[in-house]
Amino acid sequence: MLAAMSNDRNITLIIFRYLSRDLLITSLAVSAVLLTIFLSGKFSDYLDDAAQGKLAVDVLFTIIAYRMPNLLELILPLGFYLAILLAYGRMYIESEMVVLSATGMSQWQLVRITMLPAAFVAMVVAAFSFWLSPLGAQLTEKTLAEQRNRSEFESLQEGRFQAIGQGRIMTYVEQVSDNNKQLEKVFVAQQDGQTNSTIVVAETGEQAYIEDYGQRYLVLHNGHRYEGRPGTSEFKITKFDEWGRYLPPTTSEAEFESEADAKTTAQLFAADDVDSAAALQWRISMPLMVLIATLLAVPLSKTNPRQGRYLKMLPAILIYIFYLVFLINARKAIADGDLPVWLGVWVVHIPFLLIALLMLNWQALLQSRAKSARVAHA
Repeated sequence: MLAAMSNDRNITLIIFRYLSRDLLITSLAVSAVLLTIFLSGKFSDYLDDAAQGKLAVDVLFTIIAYRMPNLLELILPLGFYLAILLAYGRMYIESEMVVLSATGMSQWQLVRITMLPAAFVAMVVAAFSFWLSPLGAQLTEKTLAEQRNRSEFESLQEGRFQAIGQGRIMTYVEQVSDNNKQLEKVFVAQQDGQTNSTIVVAETGEQAYIEDYGQRYLVLHNGHRYEGRPGTSEFKITKFDEWGRYLPPTTSEAEFESEADAKTTAQLFAADDVDSAAALQWRISMPLMVLIATLLAVPLSKTNPRQGRYLKMLPAILIYIFYLVFLINARKAIADGDLPVWLGVWVVHIPFLLIALLMLNWQALLQSRAKSARVAHA
């Protein structure tokens, strides 16, 4: 008897290792693909900011690195969810699940085995959500604050046309020297209204900071200013020895949605405002979502070999998208005061948990109902 029990444990351990390895490897591959897609979109946005002079080119990869934990806390739950659908779907198609069932493994035993790697992924997501993402948000906000304190003058690059002033002004500088403090051969073109244009050409330029006003100015020397309507002779030409223009601070869209994102988890616990409560519940939701999504994915991965392994992928992905969208809306509702803090994100987690439990017990419920019908008929 002891030998039989030991043999059963060995078989269970072998199955656990096989399934866990398959799930984690597939999850890693899927998450890597998703991360590449998301990073491409984020990098495109930051490149657009850099092209407009809102961000310095040399900080792009730094900001991407700081934002990566925030992306990973969203990607890893989805990656593990898809890994279950893909790995178990393949096993159903190749009849591996039939073999496991023949050894006595039930669906609930499969769930228990799957929850162990899910718990590992949930702990990794919790580390990102509770510690690394807030740290990345703090460093990102610090970098963006430094960029906001830059003037667009400091983003000018020699030998290329460049838009500043939120794209309203086109500039060209032949040479930049003295650590971006001196400009040589400067061209500035600005559209004034729908018809008039102003063009300024100068030999040299520099940045001047007026401490009394706390403002920066672009000061050009030895040049001409052309003002008028293009295509006509209505132009006013002014020669100047010195000409100045106010340089507004740069702004970037690459910011977090809420200031609470940059707070530590301890600070969120100590805070009493709804924005912090919403952020705290969101951080708790990420690792919890891994576990509930796992309960959803196991029954959804069951596939008939005749139907193909991808038949249930679309509805399964839609269920996950609804889950995530509802969570995002719940966080927004809490922050806006439209949803009580005590109810919070649980109004989303609990229904999806019940749906998962219903799907896991659906076959047993049908069998029980059929048995009751047979007894009543007899």
